[in-house]
Amino acid sequence: MRDIMRLGSSPRWSDVVIHAGAARWVEVAEDASGDAKSQISQVLRQIDATLTQIGSDRTRLLEVLIFLADLGDAPILNEMWDGWVPRGNAPIRACVQSGLAAGYRVEMVVLAAVMPNEQRDH
Repeated sequence: MRDIMRLGSSPRWSDVVIHAGAARWVEVAEDASGDAKSQISQVLRQIDATLTQIGSDRTRLLEVLIFLADLGDAPILNEMWDGWVPRGNAPIRACVQSGLAAGYRVEMVVLAAVMPNEQRDH
């Protein structure tokens, strides 16, 4: 059994890395042409899709590090975040302003607990 699993690996990065019961990955909007609300919505949906792919869910989020191109978008983020995170199961979270690639408004680094394959199969 491999102790590190990489999904969607390329020469530069992996889409998801799973080790010691935790999955780590990064999400940016698939379509960077939208405003902050559009991009945040995309990223949250993409996190949901990855959680499903790895056999996890929002209640198993451990940490999310959020990079915003403009901290002025934080109120939009917070409103959307508060409606997305399950009550009583909020992960630790940090939000910082950062220079992102052209057109991108948000990037999120995610850490979530996953169940071992043998437990997911039962």
